[in-house]
Amino acid sequence: MTRLNRTLAAAFCLLSLPAAAEEVGKIGVDWVGNDIVIEAIADPKVQGVTCHIAYFERGLIDRLSKGNWFEDPSNALIACRQTGPITVGDIDRSRDGEDVFRASRSIILKSLRVKRIFDEANQTLIYAAHAAELTDGSAKVSISTVPLYQAD
Repeated sequence: MTRLNRTLAAAFCLLSLPAAAEEVGKIGVDWVGNDIVIEAIADPKVQGVTCHIAYFERGLIDRLSKGNWFEDPSNALIACRQTGPITVGDIDRSRDGEDVFRASRSIILKSLRVKRIFDEANQTLIYAAHAAELTDGSAKVSISTVPLYQAD
């Protein structure tokens, strides 16, 4: 593989990564250091849409007392809104949709994901926050919708 091809392949991989989250708030919920973290995620393929996710993050004392060092709960709440003029890019329009965001909730087996599904009939973007686990599926899910009124 030539140097140019390797560079192009690396650039393509970076472009296809899910969006990064920016922490915008943190709420302390008890004296052992457990927090609710709030992050903002701009949809990388839909300009003008931002999702906010809230999730529980265990503190060090909680991890020590319960013996479960490497795992956080996978519950999350999501709210997505139009935060500017909406321009829909090259999104997956299948019923399966595509990942917009993914974050690990344990060392290996569990992740928190945000998936976007396009409801073409109703001209609405659906964002679902859910846990994905290697062995056991989870019913913990939260959704938010963004209507595409006058979107490009």
